[in-house]
Amino acid sequence: MTTDIAANAQLYLDDVRVSFDGFKALRGLSLTIEPGEMRAIIGPNGAGKTTMMDVITGKTRPDSGEVLFEGGSVDLTRLDEAAIAELGIGRKFQKPTVFESHTVEDNVYLALKADRGPLATLFHRLNAEEARRIDEILATVKLGDRRHELAANLSHGQKQWLEIGMLLAQEPKLLLVDEPVAGMTDAETMETAALLRRIHDSGKSVVVVEHDMAFVRELGVKVTVLHEGGVLSEGSIDHVAADPRVIEVYLGR
Repeated sequence: MTTDIAANAQLYLDDVRVSFDGFKALRGLSLTIEPGEMRAIIGPNGAGKTTMMDVITGKTRPDSGEVLFEGGSVDLTRLDEAAIAELGIGRKFQKPTVFESHTVEDNVYLALKADRGPLATLFHRLNAEEARRIDEILATVKLGDRRHELAANLSHGQKQWLEIGMLLAQEPKLLLVDEPVAGMTDAETMETAALLRRIHDSGKSVVVVEHDMAFVRELGVKVTVLHEGGVLSEGSIDHVAADPRVIEVYLGR
């Protein structure tokens, strides 16, 4: 049965365990993300959300368990971070890291998936396909009218959108997005939800780790609640919000 589920999944975690100096960060975590699915992951601090992302991206090796990608065809535990990124798993951290002294357009250009050795970069001329791709990404993240401005001049929310655009330039199949609306205004939060829905609608799988429940509700997707390194509850936002265990360990705080 396990292999059937893995064979139909974009990402498949089964009984993943991770310990740090005796602290059990993940205690038998199992999670399945379907191709083209967007999933929200919530849970209190220390629930294992960051460790889960670290395991998927190769930053942390699990002590045991399966971490499979692309219908079970790739064992992510055997690969390093660079190889996993090359496979098509992109991660956006909470704090935006854009090149502030470059324009918005140049940030996306520098992130495009291509030969980016020193010589290739020095002598490269933007071709028509790359120009089209940059236009498409800037339209998706709604920064087309800011393309010639320095990234330093963007608001916090716009920097987050630019970094998501830079992630899209890598052409990932799966995006892992960590607390994208932390520090955003209400308007920026709603626009970020719309942006992630547009990315999801384009056929990509998206995993969003977030604390903001209004934002999670706006996404309108299946929610997984982590607690003490495992899955506590899973289902619609209304389902998990009504779960007495979730209220006790997370929402009631």
